[in-house]
Amino acid sequence: MRPSVAVVYEMVSACEPGDNLEAEHRAHARTWLLSTDDVFRRVKPATPAQHLVSYVVPVDPATGAVLLVDHINARLWLPPGGHVEVDEHPAVTAVREAEEELGVSTVPVGEPLFLTVTRTVGMDAGHTDVSLWFVLDLRSDQTLTPDQGEFHGVRWWSPAELRSADPARFDPHFFRFLEKLERSTATTA
Repeated sequence: MRPSVAVVYEMVSACEPGDNLEAEHRAHARTWLLSTDDVFRRVKPATPAQHLVSYVVPVDPATGAVLLVDHINARLWLPPGGHVEVDEHPAVTAVREAEEELGVSTVPVGEPLFLTVTRTVGMDAGHTDVSLWFVLDLRSDQTLTPDQGEFHGVRWWSPAELRSADPARFDPHFFRFLEKLERSTATTA
């Protein structure tokens, strides 16, 4: 196994599933990682047809607000993030994406909290993203310089706004991520 893929395999294996679907996604990801070293996107938008993504989810620790981007291609509110470059560590990807997409210089993000396997939608629909979701503590008053080429806008969502939002406008696993985030925050508090 390619060393960079072995690192991802260990990361995926260490991600404790929060529900049955995440357990299925973890099993899928582990089987996939054992079957190929071709896990990094080489050609945009979808070569290979399944590849690694790192989401970085900014959360204001004082309020619980979450920063999401109105993604032009996906036509959804998503966490910032992007494709893991060849042999790049997924946590490095998360930090790089926070810098590129939000203009946020940040410290390393740690281990992923959540794992999903998702068929893409929108303008680049039809491939599969295996996504590692990293949490980034970020104050909502932090100055941002969003990538206007990728997003219609950037917005902090309060927990109350998220509870009343239409789930169809978000990543299909986003609200499961929020539930896991809430559980993990409750156990560390």
